[in-house]
Amino acid sequence: MANVGTVGTPGASFYLITHGRVITFGEEHRIIEDGAVAVDGSVIHDVGTTQELVARYPDVPHVDARGQIVMPGLIVAHTHFYGTFARGMYIPGPPMKNFLEILARLWWQLDRSLDEEGVRYSALVPIVDAIRHGATTLFDHHASNRFVDGSLDVIADVVLESGVRACLCYEVTDRDGPAVTEAGIRENVRFIKRVRHEQHPRLAATFGLHAGLTLSDETLERCAAEAESLGNVGFHIHVAEGPFDQDHTLETYGVRAVERLYQHRILGPDTIVAHAIDIDAWEMALLRETGTWVSHQPRSNMNNAVGVADIPTMLRGGMKVVLGNDGFSNNMFTEMHVAYLVHKVHRGDPRAMPADQVLRMQFFNNARLATHFFSRPVGELTPGAFADIIFLDYDPPTPLTVDNLPWHIIFGVDGTRVTSTIVGGRFLMRDGELLTLDEEAIMARAREVARQTWERFWELSKG
Repeated sequence: MANVGTVGTPGASFYLITHGRVITFGEEHRIIEDGAVAVDGSVIHDVGTTQELVARYPDVPHVDARGQIVMPGLIVAHTHFYGTFARGMYIPGPPMKNFLEILARLWWQLDRSLDEEGVRYSALVPIVDAIRHGATTLFDHHASNRFVDGSLDVIADVVLESGVRACLCYEVTDRDGPAVTEAGIRENVRFIKRVRHEQHPRLAATFGLHAGLTLSDETLERCAAEAESLGNVGFHIHVAEGPFDQDHTLETYGVRAVERLYQHRILGPDTIVAHAIDIDAWEMALLRETGTWVSHQPRSNMNNAVGVADIPTMLRGGMKVVLGNDGFSNNMFTEMHVAYLVHKVHRGDPRAMPADQVLRMQFFNNARLATHFFSRPVGELTPGAFADIIFLDYDPPTPLTVDNLPWHIIFGVDGTRVTSTIVGGRFLMRDGELLTLDEEAIMARAREVARQTWERFWELSKG
């Protein structure tokens, strides 16, 4: 198959990935048997068959994919690095019976327990997980109310050290008093200015907000005004993550959750709202009309028993629905599998959420989201796009085509099959070996830092 064009003149850091089953995604979505990708620095220069590209670039180094799938790295539209140390943690008291108790007894205590080193290692661990499972771009939503000022710099340092691509924010909330509220606002503004000044191709920023249930009208107005003063800044916020948020908003403010955010100028094409489970048709219309991104996290929603968002209707209406994980593992193939299944059970209809719609969220909509926040196309193997690429060791027992690819991914592919991960043309993992991070040392120190974090958590729980 002919290539789709080239970009510029090859530079010194130019190489070919050859002999792969190349899945491009993008507008000209195709599968190229015995395909090749030419990488020039941080971007893709050319795509075609191995025969074509070897003939076109005869004297450049080759990386032999050995028949593996070569495809774009995965994008995580909403995650929480800071939740890492919740894994295996004992939570005093009886089991938590609803989402509000989960927030109050787990997450709001955990974010008060993290110090600077806790923030660093709670970011390192999920980034190792991301590299191992082929997640190359992550939209993180951070909270550490014990350590606010400079917390996003700590995470950004981990992002840059590791080699992944990330969009960061700090969640502003009123739940810990005005000093913490002010610190959260200050941290978002400072970090947004830093990202704009440095213009690093692997860092982006949004203005983080927790959720309407912990934000007063005054704080929402303050954040909206700060964002407007910066110009073209969107928000990253949880919305209607179960009935409590909606009930609280109606009882306190007399409007529904999405309508309240609209009134305070929070929605728009630069804003991501996570969950949007308990919303009605008019709220869907507002999200659609404002061009707001809606992030779906089925594993988390099932775990918290908060309901199932009406994603099939949102997609049918052309809403910008993307897929995140809310801090679950960065094996986004698993998130796709769950998204495929949960809507069938919820609707009692095996036709609900077919595999092609799941892939549209993960590989097309998530790519649009990442491209919106970074300086060039992300999430596709096309000339001019960032060279964020993964190799998958998947040898299908049946034919693989563009038409049946969604069902191969749902029923045959898992993130544990990722063997190599590339971001911006740089190998972060090659043949299962991490190249930018010392996984053994990170996990050993993380266990020590987690124990210290748990001790602070238990002390807070006694209060």
